[in-house]
Amino acid sequence: MDQFVLPDNQLLGKEQVETEDLPVISQRIQDIIEVLNNFKELGDHERGRSAYVEQLIKDMAVYYGYSEYLLEKLFNLFSVSEALEFFEANEVPRPVTIRTNTLRTRRRDLAQALINRGVNLEPIGKWTKVGLTIFDSTVPVGATPEYLAGHYILQSASSFLPVMALAPQENEKILDMASAPGGKSTYIAALMKNTGIIFANDSNKERTKGLVSNIHRLGIKNTVVCNYDGREFPTVLGGFDRVLLDAPCSGTGVISKDPSVKINKTEKDFILLPHLQKELLLSAIDSVDAKSSKGGYIVYSTCSVTVEENEAVVNYALKKRPNVKLVLTGLDFGREGFTNYRGKVFHPSLKLTRRFYPHVHNMDGFFVSKFKKFSNKYELKRKNDDEDHKVSKTKIDK
Repeated sequence: MDQFVLPDNQLLGKEQVETEDLPVISQRIQDIIEVLNNFKELGDHERGRSAYVEQLIKDMAVYYGYSEYLLEKLFNLFSVSEALEFFEANEVPRPVTIRTNTLRTRRRDLAQALINRGVNLEPIGKWTKVGLTIFDSTVPVGATPEYLAGHYILQSASSFLPVMALAPQENEKILDMASAPGGKSTYIAALMKNTGIIFANDSNKERTKGLVSNIHRLGIKNTVVCNYDGREFPTVLGGFDRVLLDAPCSGTGVISKDPSVKINKTEKDFILLPHLQKELLLSAIDSVDAKSSKGGYIVYSTCSVTVEENEAVVNYALKKRPNVKLVLTGLDFGREGFTNYRGKVFHPSLKLTRRFYPHVHNMDGFFVSKFKKFSNKYELKRKNDDEDHKVSKTKIDK
């Protein structure tokens, strides 16, 4: 190929006047990545590597339709080549997946019934015994007799993960702090075989309508639905064996489902959301009984891939609640969480957390962490902590 030359501002200005030429930009993205992968041989050392990266971020933002701010934030999570794979994967919908309701049927029986109705499917993977991937169907998957009889629920594969990490046991008292529309709560109920009690909470009363509907359809009998702001726990209710907090987040892991995330997330979101997530996580930790005979666990998860909403939140909780520690999630796939990121150093146990990406695992971007609470008392070391937010409670984004 001819030597690639990084365009100057004059050429870029001319390009913009002629309207964005996507094939030209696409080719330039490929050329810049090739240069960056072999900068010593191909790069203009006078302009430096950063000039190429800056142009690449601008071009990718135009080509994929992101704000430059968000694209750069996501770009920085990966190597240059892998960043391209991530953004490409966000342009393709994730497979449709369903979860077998084991309170009503077995996966093989459900699969056969759906195949007989003209549904093309297969098990999601070895990591789940209840999930099925739907490739195509001659009938609407959300209206089959099996669906209406509560034999399955449409549920993204990634949202199986926090429940598997929580590992609920029969006869426990469990809180799902942000539970609507109910995929995770009803999975917990199935694993508990309808024993014990689950408090399925969601601060948004409107969203709990879908939750209640799923509870009835799936034959769940051990669940109480409530509508508290999650930060009111454990004042309103505590002493749980396990708590699941699948926190409100920016949705940077589900861009293929909601492309509006590409342009509607600002710097302010990545200040307010982590603050809310930290408050909710501390409430979740405080709501668990460390003396629980089999439990004492908290799972914190998000459908975001940003470090601010994941490792930084978990690291904050470890500082603020020295009575918890991170433990293995029990998930035998996924990438390790960051222990350091762009100059920020996190607790070494953050490697026990797990990250999931659309381009690697063919599921929504997701983060899962699991805490064990070993005491109901804790003492904070007096220290200047720049993360000790003294901000008024942020309102949960409905």
